Amino acid sequence: MRALRNAGLCVGAVIVGFTLLVAIFAPILATQDPFAQDLSRRLIVPFWMEGGSTNHLLGTDQLGRDYLARLIYGARISMLIGIMTVVTSGAIGVAMGVIGGFFGGRIDDMILFAITARLSIPLILVALAVVSLVGSSLTVVVMTLGLLLWDRFAVVARVSTMQIRTLDFVAAAWSAGCSRPRILLREVLPNILSPLAVVATLEMALAILLEAALSFLGLGVPPPLPSWGLMIAEAKDYMFFSPWVIMVPGLSLCALVFGINLLGDGLRDLLKTGRTT
Repeated sequence: MRALRNAGLCVGAVIVGFTLLVAIFAPILATQDPFAQDLSRRLIVPFWMEGGSTNHLLGTDQLGRDYLARLIYGARISMLIGIMTVVTSGAIGVAMGVIGGFFGGRIDDMILFAITARLSIPLILVALAVVSLVGSSLTVVVMTLGLLLWDRFAVVARVSTMQIRTLDFVAAAWSAGCSRPRILLREVLPNILSPLAVVATLEMALAILLEAALSFLGLGVPPPLPSWGLMIAEAKDYMFFSPWVIMVPGLSLCALVFGINLLGDGLRDLLKTGRTT
């Protein structure tokens, strides 16, 4: 019931949930082929503008591709990149943070050194360099972002583990003869998932924005995949004459990131309230 009283959490959950459903059911929702080109129908305006067509509710782009279909499939790409990046970076960061916080000593010093080294690396420049050298593809973008966005997970997991390892239930597990892997997996990890869930939402929003930035610069998801960042990049030459081609993906990207941040803030407030009560 506390969650329902948190307006930000509810709004964020609705936005993210709606986008996720659109991504999952994209083949059903998109009545047009997002890759089909028809130059005779290029830059058709949305249906609410004069000259619009109900066959293309959001109009068409500069190659005559249905904009609604590309927007729907773009949601699939954004959600896929956000989720897979969080899974990859979360696995790396949580493993490092839990190990460093639990064992301490030289192991913790090595983890801290790795975190410091990562924080000293300019994120967007490294991503640009890697993608430009290896080549742009969906897999490369996901792996590059996943290998660069693990530091927050590591910091939060390390601090949370250091707080939990001294508690009574961990001492009881030691007294019962439980092994270290069992204590880490059964006692420590489940009790640090709450703050990590908040970090996951923040990293997901960051990953989606970084992918959009890379695609805008031509080094992200390669065409003709309908990434929202790529749609914005392709529309920049037409923004003054056909402003909807840049407004539609731009507002969609803004709404999704806004919803994810609202969800993260709501989870943080909810978990904080739960701890104080």
